Amino acid sequence: MYKIVGTDGRVYGPVSAEQVKQWIAQGRANAQTHALADGAAAWITLGQLPEFANCFSAQVPPISPVPPVSGTIPPLPAGPLRKINGYAILGLVFGILSFACCFMCCINWLFAPLGIIFSLIGLSQVNHHPELYEGRSMAIAGLVLSILSLVIAFILLICFMANGQFHYSYNNHLLR
Repeated sequence: MYKIVGTDGRVYGPVSAEQVKQWIAQGRANAQTHALADGAAAWITLGQLPEFANCFSAQVPPISPVPPVSGTIPPLPAGPLRKINGYAILGLVFGILSFACCFMCCINWLFAPLGIIFSLIGLSQVNHHPELYEGRSMAIAGLVLSILSLVIAFILLICFMANGQFHYSYNNHLLR
C-alpha cells in the first residue's frame, strides 16, 4: 500500500500498487510524484521505487545547447533580416572615387558631391528605419571621404592659383 501526494498537494491513499500503476498510465502520476510506501520512513519519488521503474517510458533528457566551436558561423537572429542601404553603398563608392581622384580637379568636382548626397540620404534612411536597413558605417565613411577629397582639391586649387600655375595653364589652354 502507498500514499501519494497529488499535484494539488493533498495526500491520497493508502492505495494498492495496481491503483498507482493505473494513475501512472492515466498521467495522473509520474516519476517525480512523491510516495510513501507502507513501512517506509521517508517520502521518495515513484521513479525511485523499483516496482514502478518499468511503468515510466524512458524520457530523453533535454538537449542542452552546444557552445559554438571557434570558426563556426553563429546562428542567424530571429526576425526579419536587415538589408544594406543602397544609398549608403553608392555614397561609399563615390567617396572612394572622389578621394582617389582628388588630385584631378575636374573629375573630383563630380564625384565628391555625389558621394556627399548619396551618403547623407543613406545615413538618413538608416537612422530613420534601423529595423530595415544597416550600412551606417558605410554612409559615414563615404561622407568623410567625399568631404576630405573636396578639402584636398580646394587646397590644391588655392596652391595652384597662388603660384600662378593655374592662370598659366588656363591661358595656354585658351591660346590653343
